[in-house]
Amino acid sequence: MKVVGFTAAAVFARENLVELSIAAVFALAGIRSIVHWLRQPLHLVGRGELVLFALFVVARAGLWFGLSGWFLLLASVGTEGRAFTDDAAAFRWYFVVFLVLIALHFATSVLLGRVRRGPPADGDRNA
Repeated sequence: MKVVGFTAAAVFARENLVELSIAAVFALAGIRSIVHWLRQPLHLVGRGELVLFALFVVARAGLWFGLSGWFLLLASVGTEGRAFTDDAAAFRWYFVVFLVLIALHFATSVLLGRVRRGPPADGDRNA
């Protein structure tokens, strides 16, 4: 079995411009996701809730970075046609990364949704 390596020469070839462009867009979406969620006002009470929120942000942004990484892995495959699918099959393990991030995102969403909060303060009627 031939193992495909992540070489800079294969990734930055002219033929891989589409994969690199898509990877860059997903990486920017990951950065935007981190910035967006860290700017949200937090009404969390305990440390456990803060940890859950941090895991939520990591899982949410990690999905974008995971997609970016998937396209970078595809860009590292230097073959075309049927050989491409055979060589890219070496990266089947990468779907476990998506499954873990999706499960983490789901679990933290459910647990954060169950957090009991007190009544909103007088100046915070929109909460």
